[in-house]
Amino acid sequence: MRRVDRARKIVAEALGTCLLLTAIVGSGIMGERLAGGNAAIALLANTLATGAVLVALILTLGPVSGAHFNPAVTLADATCGRLAWREVPGYVAAQVGGAFAGVAIAHVMFEERALFFASRHVRSGRAQLLSELVATFGLLAVIAACSRRRPGSVPFAVGAYITAAYWFTASTSFANPAVTLARSASDTFAGIRPADTPGFIVAQLLGAGAATATLRWLVPEAEG
Repeated sequence: MRRVDRARKIVAEALGTCLLLTAIVGSGIMGERLAGGNAAIALLANTLATGAVLVALILTLGPVSGAHFNPAVTLADATCGRLAWREVPGYVAAQVGGAFAGVAIAHVMFEERALFFASRHVRSGRAQLLSELVATFGLLAVIAACSRRRPGSVPFAVGAYITAAYWFTASTSFANPAVTLARSASDTFAGIRPADTPGFIVAQLLGAGAATATLRWLVPEAEG
């Protein structure tokens, strides 16, 4: 039974991350095509689709796997003892694999030239890296505090935070190593140049670590 439960968790993480990336990349393509060159409208379409799909996916798959869809969230949960460390590799592999599958599906749906193609979208510099640190810190803080005090609010809080962070960060808030890696394989509106992904991932992990340490003191588990 434990193996069956573990398999369900892995499939839920892969499926959820796949659908998340399908929504991110697909809405970016659709938004850019319909915006007539207006980047603000394209970003708004991308933002609303991402925030909405996060709420739906967390509500749907949260009871199965916790609906992490994000290696940073998985590592934070393991650090805080909410997830066994032996489950972390399976979660992360499912998230990364699902993310790339989602990109491929979006490319096929919109008849892009290939399943994967390296992005040329430059996202480099200190402002971008700081944005990713802030975005990921905020995301992990929202998840930690809400899950301890108001667990039923997590899907809506996460969706609302990411929707806002698309606009208040210079990087448009990737806040997810699996998402970052997969978006480097899409030369579309949502893409990121492969050379820029390591810096993003380091900033995201630093933000996640800082949030985990801060919220363990600020909102202790015992008070949740």
